[in-house]
Amino acid sequence: MKQYDYIILGTGPAGYKLARLLAKTGKSLLAVEGGLFGGTCPNVGCEPKIFLSGPVHVAQASRQLVGRGISQAAQLDWDQLMTAKKARFDSWPGETKAIYEKMCDVAVGYGKFVGPHTIEVNGQQYQGKKIIIATGHRPHRLNIPGADLMNSSTDVLSLAHRPKRAVFIGGGYVAIELASFLAAAGTKVEMLIRSERILRGFYSKYAREMVRALEKQGVVFHFHTSATKVEAVENAYQVTTNQDTVIDTDYVVDASGRVPNIEKLNLSAAGINYSAKGIDVDDHLQTSTTAVYAIGDITSQPVPKLTPVAEFDADYLYQVFEEGQTAPIHYPTIGTAAFSFPELAQVGVSPDSVLDDPHYQVEERSLAGSSLYAGLNEQGARLTLVYNQDHQLIGASEIGATAADDINNLVPVIGLQVTRTAWRQNIMPIYPAIADKVGGTLKK
Repeated sequence: MKQYDYIILGTGPAGYKLARLLAKTGKSLLAVEGGLFGGTCPNVGCEPKIFLSGPVHVAQASRQLVGRGISQAAQLDWDQLMTAKKARFDSWPGETKAIYEKMCDVAVGYGKFVGPHTIEVNGQQYQGKKIIIATGHRPHRLNIPGADLMNSSTDVLSLAHRPKRAVFIGGGYVAIELASFLAAAGTKVEMLIRSERILRGFYSKYAREMVRALEKQGVVFHFHTSATKVEAVENAYQVTTNQDTVIDTDYVVDASGRVPNIEKLNLSAAGINYSAKGIDVDDHLQTSTTAVYAIGDITSQPVPKLTPVAEFDADYLYQVFEEGQTAPIHYPTIGTAAFSFPELAQVGVSPDSVLDDPHYQVEERSLAGSSLYAGLNEQGARLTLVYNQDHQLIGASEIGATAADDINNLVPVIGLQVTRTAWRQNIMPIYPAIADKVGGTLKK
């Protein structure tokens, strides 16, 4: 049995970042991957998603400006867009695998535990002094009749030809983003939302505004509605709902969430505790088994499942392994966004959690009057700020065409605990660009 100083299960952002760092130490390292090398983000997640969002945002922005300097709105060619996307991304798994093969040993296949510090890949066993689990998440699949007829977010991101009609099941940020992309290209999109709202975790008021914005773009929402059956009918499909309605469509997307990749790991053989939320870790990212760790989306940690968070885990664990770090992990201020059109972004404390608390000050401002947003005809753009009793900004939420970039300007304000006075005295961003538009609200 071959032995290694480190074995990393998974080559997504968390595993990749850690592998690149550990490979420089000269210690023995084995990387194990049973899916696409590079994981979800660069292949079937955030990277191709943001690539697609570029033309979508341009097309949608042009539609807002017809009669305001634009004589004809841009038309989105989905097939052409997908051809460009594939030209950029299809080679990435192979290229990533080649990078791994140059820096460490590689085992292609799904790794499973056969003991506390031993894994097996395709019948071959390996032992690691330290084993790191970084297998990430995958799309959840509904257990209803006709589930095999539905597509996942992975499928949508490689959809060569745009369907005329599509039904999305789910209302999270993945569903909203991909549904808005297809709608912008001309697909008639209907969304089945099992509760009364979309985008849980984001400011509820702006989530409702998002619904109204997408409805203006032709998206149809069915709230308190879930799919109970999907059937193939001639060259199309029928989706039956719990409301005893039947929706005819050409394409069905199960966007009901994401789940941790734990089933194939045989965690019980190593005595590793886990739940439906993922693998349990302590404040040093160690599992219930000594010298076995978990990082990135696979953990049950109550932090956003985002690529920067996964890479932060990897950086921290490298410091623990190789630089003598003994302090527990402490996560920085984390911003997040839904890259639909308009965008919805936030950081820090949500206004929902403090609206009725007298210890906090919640301010909402319209951004439509700024020259930047006025020029884009962004009439519904709004920003809500949350301050504590020390006049420090501790939360921000925005809906608007450039909400993600806007909120990014406020992440350091919150993370560095800058007061309004300090902002006013020490910061003067470029005028009249994004940072000025947002930062100006802090001066009022």
